[in-house]
Amino acid sequence: MARILEPTAQSIALAAEAIRAGHTVALPTETVYGLGADATNDAAVAAIFAAKERPRFNPLIVHVPDIAAAQRHVEWTPLAQKLATAFWPGPLTLVLKRRPDCKLSLLVSAGLDTAAIRVPRHPLAQSLLREADRPIAAPSANRSGAISPTRPEHVVQSLGDAIDIVLDGGPCLIGVESTVVDASGEVPVLLRPGGITREDIARVAGSVKDAQAGGKLHSPGMLESHYAPSLPMRLNATDVTPLEGLLAFGPTPLTGAGLTINLSSSGNLAEAAATLFAAMRALDRPGLERIAVMPIPDHGLGEAINDRLKRAAAAR
Repeated sequence: MARILEPTAQSIALAAEAIRAGHTVALPTETVYGLGADATNDAAVAAIFAAKERPRFNPLIVHVPDIAAAQRHVEWTPLAQKLATAFWPGPLTLVLKRRPDCKLSLLVSAGLDTAAIRVPRHPLAQSLLREADRPIAAPSANRSGAISPTRPEHVVQSLGDAIDIVLDGGPCLIGVESTVVDASGEVPVLLRPGGITREDIARVAGSVKDAQAGGKLHSPGMLESHYAPSLPMRLNATDVTPLEGLLAFGPTPLTGAGLTINLSSSGNLAEAAATLFAAMRALDRPGLERIAVMPIPDHGLGEAINDRLKRAAAAR
């Protein structure tokens, strides 16, 4: 069973040694907990896929400590510089062409000529990256397609014996995964909404394009069914039954549910994003037949929340 380690210098050194030796380590970021391994080591990256039971065609995000480290792996563009200056360290992932001399495992790119890369804000993630002195591939630390972990105990519940070390960074402050943007051209292409809003990106870059439907998966989190609890989900609920758990939002939650968890009684989207995955886990329990979800505004962080909810409710 995985060990949850307090964030001491000794535990960081132990985790860094494990990364360099080709093992996996669960680490906190400001978005969700990641299952990390040396992104330059094919066998280590393969171990991530094995632990998560993850489809090989779904790319991984590579975490690095700063812009200079990112530039060693991908072909940097003026747009990438503009976005990285504005949002790194933080919950923004940039998809860029791999450099000809890129040392990242081809597995992290799922056979594509691009790599998804970001600089995390969480101080414990930063400490591990610098101590390990390796780029760290780190998708969410859960079984593939399941609810993402925002607390260390979520990692243990989902992956159990598949990993040895979980660094305890407390609850994740943002709670939804990073926004993913293709920054290889002159205009950013939004591949996945997340912790940086579409509006924030547009303010920096001038405009934002949406990704075209279909084709290859250039970003994690683009599978139609993803982030899913074991119970089925019903979105935009206007009523609820005693056999349903209610994921509520706002000051007037529906009445009559078997169990109600309010993402934000004040209607605050940042609070809702931070509590989303933990609330979904709490409602995914015996005695309930389904999870009903009240409508969430589709602006700002609401776009990322609704994206996760739609994928969680998709047919499996």
